[in-house]
Amino acid sequence: MASMATYFVKTPSPSPSFPKTFNTHFSPALRLSIPLSSKPRTRRRLRISNALIEPDGGKLVELFVKESKKGEKKREAASLPRVKLSRIDLQWVHVISEGWSSPLRGFMRESEFLQTLHFNSLRLEDGSVVNMSVPIVLAIDDAQKRLIGESTRVALVDSDNNLIAILKDIEIYKHHKEERIARTWGTTAPGLPYVDQAITNAGNWLIGGDLEVIEPIKYHDGLDRFRLSPAELREEFTRRNADAVFAFQLRNPVHNGHALLMTDTRRRLLEMGYKNPILLLHPLGGYTKADDVPLSWRMKQHEKVLEDGVLDPETTVVSIFPSPMHYAGPTEVQWHAKARINAGANFYIVGRDPAGMGHPIENRDLYDADHGKKVLSMAPGLERLNILPFKVYILFGCDAIHGFSLISSFIINLFPCRLLHMINLKVKWHFLIPQGNRTSSSYRAPRYAFF
Repeated sequence: MASMATYFVKTPSPSPSFPKTFNTHFSPALRLSIPLSSKPRTRRRLRISNALIEPDGGKLVELFVKESKKGEKKREAASLPRVKLSRIDLQWVHVISEGWSSPLRGFMRESEFLQTLHFNSLRLEDGSVVNMSVPIVLAIDDAQKRLIGESTRVALVDSDNNLIAILKDIEIYKHHKEERIARTWGTTAPGLPYVDQAITNAGNWLIGGDLEVIEPIKYHDGLDRFRLSPAELREEFTRRNADAVFAFQLRNPVHNGHALLMTDTRRRLLEMGYKNPILLLHPLGGYTKADDVPLSWRMKQHEKVLEDGVLDPETTVVSIFPSPMHYAGPTEVQWHAKARINAGANFYIVGRDPAGMGHPIENRDLYDADHGKKVLSMAPGLERLNILPFKVYILFGCDAIHGFSLISSFIINLFPCRLLHMINLKVKWHFLIPQGNRTSSSYRAPRYAFF
């Protein structure tokens, strides 16, 4: 029986410096098969600790104004120049304020921006290095720059002019869009979704500074109960006595392959000596492109997965990751992994072409499918994180199926054994949601594996 998933084990790096040859930090070979059976294997042991992994920089950053100071800050903001936030800007305020980007304390100043673009990392005052692979910046136009003038602080407001935050000790610098796009995506080809949405028509200046956020960001969409901050997640993992946390990010519904992978990962962590590994099922909840499955439908399906016992509610925490999606492949997947360290995860599952997409103008993938997991294994600042890459091979006991290429899109109906080759994304989700309707009110646990 061919193996369906392969994991490798971390080789710790003793220093945050940048050696000529990087040590990888995969975790020990874990094999997932169909049916689930495996012979005992000799594996390199990891050190088991009951404490959660420390946040980047040693302390989780939270940037909310104390209740006793809110009135004072609101009065202060009334006299400041105002910068209106877009929907994506607001999502970044959410990310920064809760500490997902710790130790970052606000929108990036130029030195942080340049380190992120060119090194995918930030060097702290003590000389240590933390990973930071995507710029978290706020753009303003010429008119806003003139309005700000010599002020060292600005008020940030939403589309309805509600006060969100104060940005203090500001620095304004040139927004070199072409450099930003080329360094982040590796191409300046037209049609990159995040670029079209947030960069192309943005202002020609960037404004950085430290954030003071008046209230935690809420969306009032019925899903705020799932938006646990890193501090809240760490509290929940501690309450459950987790000695390992393994994170899995999705921007599509859970399918049988996902469920099998997550279940088997926990089993293997138990075999490695952990007593209570907890799964963080962590769908991305910020901006996504128009043809991705909407967050509200994904969350209903995730709830059903727990309700039906496909994943164990006692060992699974479902929460929404508030970051916008860049679709920047190996560059962005470092951000996704780094943010989960700040939430307490010490294992991160990564699959084929993470954070990738098709080339916007050519008929091919924009990134090599294996580069994401390879980059994660060498990325500066991620040495403490155990990377769990998986590769899928299928060999069913069925004459009709002898295996298939991951490059193609398939849906497998596991009961009975049948192979359906579907190309259109909307057709794929027809099999995940009954009645063939993305707006159906009926949900079930996944029966189909989609790779």
